[in-house]
Amino acid sequence: MPLLAVPHVLLALSSALAAPPPTYPGATWDLCEPAEVGLDAARLDAFRDFAGGRGCVSRHGRLAYTWGDVSERADVASAAKPWYSYFLLRAIEDGRIGTLDDPIAPLVPGLADLNPDLGHKDRGITWRHLATQTSCYGVTEAPGTAFDYSDWQMALFFDTLFVRAYGAPWNTIDADVLHPLLTDVLQCEDAPTFLAFGPGDRPGRLSVSVRDFARFGLLFLREGRWRDRQLLSSEHARMLVSSPLPGDFPRTSGHAAAMLPGQRTMGSRTVPDDQCDHLGSYSWLWWTNGTDGDGRRHWPDAPPDAYGALGHGGPRAMVVIPSLDLVASWNDARIDGREAENEALRLLVATVAGPAGQIVADPGAAGGRR
Repeated sequence: MPLLAVPHVLLALSSALAAPPPTYPGATWDLCEPAEVGLDAARLDAFRDFAGGRGCVSRHGRLAYTWGDVSERADVASAAKPWYSYFLLRAIEDGRIGTLDDPIAPLVPGLADLNPDLGHKDRGITWRHLATQTSCYGVTEAPGTAFDYSDWQMALFFDTLFVRAYGAPWNTIDADVLHPLLTDVLQCEDAPTFLAFGPGDRPGRLSVSVRDFARFGLLFLREGRWRDRQLLSSEHARMLVSSPLPGDFPRTSGHAAAMLPGQRTMGSRTVPDDQCDHLGSYSWLWWTNGTDGDGRRHWPDAPPDAYGALGHGGPRAMVVIPSLDLVASWNDARIDGREAENEALRLLVATVAGPAGQIVADPGAAGGRR
């Protein structure tokens, strides 16, 4: 080894040895002043004023800033979906499901007999299709050939996964699955529930406080690890938040096809349901900062590695920025639509600043991917 290289190797080794272990909240969050984790309090105030509602910001595993009642538990709409993909991959790792490409028809009576005029296309629906919203359930395309953001499809996914694969009826789904396999381990403080409106009204809708939602974000920031437990393999945790559909992947034409008799919905009652495009940024029910078919970045003023769980177009959300080792969560905010999301993220990133106002990324942050 050249002599000149030795000091650099020793410096890198020294830095690695000096790096503190990752921090996690316990029964309560470790609270700190913003400056202790490199955040600017005045800029956090500006972010809060733009967002409204209630929320919190965590950096380096510590809770540095809150506004409103962060303990209030409330529905987060479509921001619940990444919790479903977590439990899908957990089911595979636990041996409840074979592979992502297993068809679901053996678990869903009647699915194989649907749409004979379309070649019984629904026989081909797999877990992968449901968890990427490409099952084309309820529209005419074959599974895997088009993107269809649909609340009917999501209800089919939720019921097949939790009621059939996990064997948990709606009224015990929290006690049987959500709490023991996730929120109890994260030591959530405010009892998250998949029964936001009760077992008789859209089961699967998640009610969670912003400070508990931030714990879920921290789990993915730490690539599936919580303290000394790997709840989800790092490979699967990374895959879920970094594998968006290609920008040119087609969107459904929106022509209706038959669904199962009595099919319920998670929210929308539009048939066929076709709520939005994926914009090259939809990864296993997470929204990422990808690029669409025209090369446009989803959130141009945020780091490329940002990702989040978003509900109702932005007012209910949790976002993670690995390169800044930062998690933020909010609910009942004024953030509405992609432009407002981008502005919120711009203001959030600006809270991490150097003395000259330069944005300071943390390339050594745990889980960072640029």
